[in-house]
Amino acid sequence: MGQPVSEISTSAREAIAEALNQAVAETAVATMLAQNFHWNVKGMSFGPLHALFQTLYEDHFVAQDDLAERIRALDCHAEGQLAGMLKRSKIDEHDGHQSDKEMIQILLDAQEQLSATLSGLEHVASENGDTLTEDLAIERGRAHEKFAWMLRAHLA
Repeated sequence: MGQPVSEISTSAREAIAEALNQAVAETAVATMLAQNFHWNVKGMSFGPLHALFQTLYEDHFVAQDDLAERIRALDCHAEGQLAGMLKRSKIDEHDGHQSDKEMIQILLDAQEQLSATLSGLEHVASENGDTLTEDLAIERGRAHEKFAWMLRAHLA
């Protein structure tokens, strides 16, 4: 069973917050990536891709807030600067000039990276007895794996 935040050591909370900030950064970059592609997708698949990309960025926008608020619940600082997020993120920006299939592949790669980052967050939270962060990481990881599956299905 987990422990309340007040019983998690300062060093453990900082380690968890660091992993959470990584997840926030990558989620923020993936949000903008999906929105950029939502605006710029074209071709015969415009309609369904435009809608799917919107579903992604709307989900990710809420997720950023959930992750950042967990950092604050741990009494740590949530990264709020785009430059810091871009520097930290393992997901890269793109200019929106990609083909529809390239956009799908880029977003697929982003979803897989987010899933991996959240798996790492889950591990850090579990090691430190923070079941609430562990649960959040598992929930978000599951969402990103579902999005990866949906994107992968477009490339089959």
